[in-house]
Amino acid sequence: MTILEVANHKHLQQEFLLLPVRLYEQDKNWIRPLDQDIENTFNPEKNKYFKHGEAIRWILQDSTGKTIGRVAAFINHETATKEEQPTGGMGFFECIEDEAAAFLLFDTCKNWLASKGMEAMDGPINFGERDSFWGLMTKGWQYEPTYKMPWTKEYYIQYFDKYGFKDYFQQYVYVSPIRAASVANAVEEKAKRIYENPEYSFRHIEKSKLAKYGEDFRTIFNEGWAKFPGVKAMTEEQASNLVKQMKPIIDEELTWFAYAGERPIAFFIVIPDINQIVKHLNGKFGVWEKAKFMLLLMRGVITRTCGVIFGVVPDYQGKGVESAIALRFRQAGRDNPHYQYETIDMNWVGDFNPKMNRFVSQLGTTRDKEYITYRYLFDRTKEFKRCPRVG
Repeated sequence: MTILEVANHKHLQQEFLLLPVRLYEQDKNWIRPLDQDIENTFNPEKNKYFKHGEAIRWILQDSTGKTIGRVAAFINHETATKEEQPTGGMGFFECIEDEAAAFLLFDTCKNWLASKGMEAMDGPINFGERDSFWGLMTKGWQYEPTYKMPWTKEYYIQYFDKYGFKDYFQQYVYVSPIRAASVANAVEEKAKRIYENPEYSFRHIEKSKLAKYGEDFRTIFNEGWAKFPGVKAMTEEQASNLVKQMKPIIDEELTWFAYAGERPIAFFIVIPDINQIVKHLNGKFGVWEKAKFMLLLMRGVITRTCGVIFGVVPDYQGKGVESAIALRFRQAGRDNPHYQYETIDMNWVGDFNPKMNRFVSQLGTTRDKEYITYRYLFDRTKEFKRCPRVG
């Protein structure tokens, strides 16, 4: 078997993209990611993480020159040295059902990261934000993945476990119908008290005021989310770029903000799951695919939504604002007879946040999809510690 660095070799880049197509061709629920979403991860002009990091990727070929595996390794120098052991990452792992091939790919990542001064690696993760291509799938193959969420082979689990990776944290996706969910009485009661209090108001996003909502989002995020492990405070520029990127797919009735007076105190960011369109594009997003995308979007083919992020500023947590904003989102679906959306996937609830897990489980949800983020310590004599809990 031969490891080849992809670098800027066009043929090897194509092999990196096409290996999953061959591996998953019989998996009816797998959706091919957009090629550009993968390639942009490794493009310093597109991925801001290259400003303070580096990445490398490889493919693995057998003796006949057939591609049988792929993997990438990366270092975010801003966060790597803040760990007890300097920690890099590995991801985009795909492999035929061959333990020796899988271990060779793991070894390649470990050796490169060690040569850069790292003492551990997390994986499979993304060289970017946690909401994209992050974690190893351990439950949910009977469902389609939502946009940019991982889809991996079940036999990968034994390779990570046997190699010596340890469960650093788990991520869950909770799913529920929007209109007919059976919500816990305690949630309903808390929401009612908030609705009756004139201090509070709830507003859905408006495309004509995206700059304002972008800043409101940043305010809430920095107060309520930047405390989590590995999450940095958001700049004004980052918030502005985020809402600009989301603008084409924003549905005003899906995303809600809560206010105490005029102070932004909570958000519930929900978007249409564009994977229901992406699955028809075969990984491409050229001129014709963009036209097809817009046509399908206007036809209302998307029936699934994604809860991208949910947050309440600390001094308003536990007062019922969480319940009120979650139910206000659902009420919009009940009030509109032309509402096209049927379900919501509440993505990326980490097991290190037990408070959020308890709350989401009261919203008439089922935990349909699960993922593991592993950590591997290069010095096998050192003590392994799971991700610290929050709250």
